[in-house]
Amino acid sequence: MPALILPLIEAAAHWTPRGALIGLDLGTKTIGVAVSDPDRRLATGVTTIQRKTFTKDAAELLRISGERACAGFVLGLPINMDGSEGPRAQSTRAFARNFAKLTDLAIGLWDERLSTAAVERELIANDVSRARRAEVIDEHAAIFILQGALDRLAALGRQP
Repeated sequence: MPALILPLIEAAAHWTPRGALIGLDLGTKTIGVAVSDPDRRLATGVTTIQRKTFTKDAAELLRISGERACAGFVLGLPINMDGSEGPRAQSTRAFARNFAKLTDLAIGLWDERLSTAAVERELIANDVSRARRAEVIDEHAAIFILQGALDRLAALGRQP
């Protein structure tokens, strides 16, 4: 049976009480990957995957989740500013549907509006070069997405 794909709060009910979560920022060329600590308090960057084929990308994500004893996934959903879902959100949902066939860990969708823009502003403020920003932007966006989700869950009392 494929994994459940649910809004973040609903997905949290299907995760074990303790265990790392993996945060993903899906780009057209790369996938930013972040992981939380087992107590789900802090998100840290893991890597940026250069996208190849869905099968190879998914295999790498499953490898990382196995190494980290992952309890679930948080996938950034790029919703438009007006709340509608455009082609990028549809592409993200399609990725989630296909990925869900390969894992039994619930996938939580989290509104990632402005995450990349916020990260870019932060990197610029810290005087990170344009070339370096291009290398780390997706991984940092994944951290931003996952940390936002962790903070929301903590605020709702869903985490220890």
